[in-house]
Amino acid sequence: MKKSGFFAGIIFLILLGLAVGCGSKLKDVERAQREGILLRGNNTEPETLDPHVATGVPENQIISSLIEGLIAYHPSDDTAIEFGMAERFETNAAGDVYTFHLRDAKWTNGDAVTARDFEYSYRRMLTPELGAEYVSMLFVIKNAQRYYESRVQPKPGEQPLPWEEVGLKVLDEKTLEITLTGPMPHFPLMLKHYSWFPVNPRNIEAHGGMTNRDGRWFAVGNFVGNGPFRLKTWRTNQILEVEKNPDYWDAENVKLNGIRFFPVESVDTERRMFEAGQLHLTGNVPLHEIPIYREKSPHLIRTDPYLGTYFYRVNLTREGPMRDVRVRRALALSIDRASLIDNVLKGGQTPAHYFVPRGIPGYTPKDYLRFDPSEARRLMAEAGYPEGRDFPVLEILYNTREEHKTIAETIQQMWRQTLGIDLRLHNQEWKVYLDAQSNFEYDIARAGWIGDFVDPYTFLEMFTTGNGNNDTGWSNERYDALIARSIRTGQTSTRFALLEEAESILMEELPIIPIYIYTNTILLHPAVKNWNPKLLDNRNMKYIYLEEVPPQPRASKLY
Repeated sequence: MKKSGFFAGIIFLILLGLAVGCGSKLKDVERAQREGILLRGNNTEPETLDPHVATGVPENQIISSLIEGLIAYHPSDDTAIEFGMAERFETNAAGDVYTFHLRDAKWTNGDAVTARDFEYSYRRMLTPELGAEYVSMLFVIKNAQRYYESRVQPKPGEQPLPWEEVGLKVLDEKTLEITLTGPMPHFPLMLKHYSWFPVNPRNIEAHGGMTNRDGRWFAVGNFVGNGPFRLKTWRTNQILEVEKNPDYWDAENVKLNGIRFFPVESVDTERRMFEAGQLHLTGNVPLHEIPIYREKSPHLIRTDPYLGTYFYRVNLTREGPMRDVRVRRALALSIDRASLIDNVLKGGQTPAHYFVPRGIPGYTPKDYLRFDPSEARRLMAEAGYPEGRDFPVLEILYNTREEHKTIAETIQQMWRQTLGIDLRLHNQEWKVYLDAQSNFEYDIARAGWIGDFVDPYTFLEMFTTGNGNNDTGWSNERYDALIARSIRTGQTSTRFALLEEAESILMEELPIIPIYIYTNTILLHPAVKNWNPKLLDNRNMKYIYLEEVPPQPRASKLY
């Protein structure tokens, strides 16, 4: 899942003006606590609220409060099953057929949630005209990839594969059967991801049809969901608010009355809002503030493990030195990751000598990369650029956010000192930056990937040929074959061995340059309860609640 970005600093002034009761004695958070409203920073304006089009963390935080899939997020364990629209499921003896039994639930327009809604939604995902970047998530369904590809690039003389041959079957209005390409014990965990969420067919058809991406169906007043909250307000670049859904099947256990998401892309602005009592939690903490909070106000700062990797993508579709693997390896070996973490990030991150983060039970990636300036200089000279001579001026693209700028400046300096090359830095607003990567309009681009579920597959599958999340132009037939084989075996040890071999190819060819493994550091108000440490930081918001606490000293007094 792609990480989030930055927004213009002027948003702080806008939000200050919009803050309810800013002239009263009560802080916004204290008033919101009494009303049961959570105030949270969302990093950036969501690109979309369409679960079949979305790709990022900022979108997920909102969508998952509005729509619920067959399996939901567990309140404390990312590897545990929490039933959502499905009240139970069973598998056949071979483990490749799952039968889901839906509970009685309603959409916010009054429609019953049915198995046909899920069939419609998965067919929508698999329709090429929609352009779903996460479509490959559904390729674990029998014949789903064939169905999709037969419509993208039909072979001469062959008809597209009929939908009836795809491994989805509506047994009745409340029973859905999914046949997979092979036994897959981790399949229920995949269903937590928003690419598997349902949409309401009647609403989609009323607003442009299955492949329409203009956003009419998720506008305020049109949005139809089935989750614990419903869409209330959306003022672009200002605030998005959801309120408790009284028709949700488990409404009596939803603790909050609402959530207000603030798209504040400036980390420092977000911190100032937190200090001013305008947010219960932030998305990040300014790098230079982390040691100060830990020393002066440890009860307000929270650092948890996070299953994600910060890396640089390389555009291999452009002519130039980045097509030479020796250059890519020289760049990778010239990054002193430990120094970056200790002296710049200071958030307990881990150097990424591999791409798949450690912490997944049964999967231990090897240390493929190291800091080796001598070898980096040797490779660069061998590639024809001794001491950086004749190396063209290239750019590092990043989404406009203070931490990404700081990291890019640090790596820029490391490459200048070690290799004698000088790269320019170029920042773009979140949506523009996403489009630039998708359209291959970059040389080197900052990126981050958070696991969609706790499994190495979610990190490695996206680099298969033509994958919507690849964005590098890299293609390797052997790599593709290993990933394909991995989803046809149900034995975890065999599957992990195939994925380890695939990762070794990725780290040999380096279409990406891993930099560090994330931790998740935020500012969290003491009133927020049940915000448990989670490896993926995916929250089932119906379990979060607010508890009135005695007035806290203003964090700003620390500075």
